[in-house]
Amino acid sequence: MNLIRNAAFAVIAAVTLATPALALDRRVTIVNNTGFGIVNFYGSNTGTNDWQEDILGQDILPSGSQVTINFDDGSGYCKFDLKAVFDDGDEVVQEDVNICEVGTFTFD
Repeated sequence: MNLIRNAAFAVIAAVTLATPALALDRRVTIVNNTGFGIVNFYGSNTGTNDWQEDILGQDILPSGSQVTINFDDGSGYCKFDLKAVFDDGDEVVQEDVNICEVGTFTFD
């Protein structure tokens, strides 16, 4: 009986210790310090070959402003490619951003 109890405890302990690794925070504050508004913003995990939908939708992120975005798309990926389109038509792409480690990403 002790063997079963010890085995059950070991399984519960393993699941409890593994849970934080699965629940990594994928929220990143995007800061715009460019002097131009960001009119479109995309973030796609590195396992996809296309940009997903515009995260800002109809909104614009003015220069000097910031927004916090939850990049958790259910894929488990931590590395994302980010693309910002500015109101002057310029685009900036940053590849392989580890959103599980970066709390703030600044365009300047």
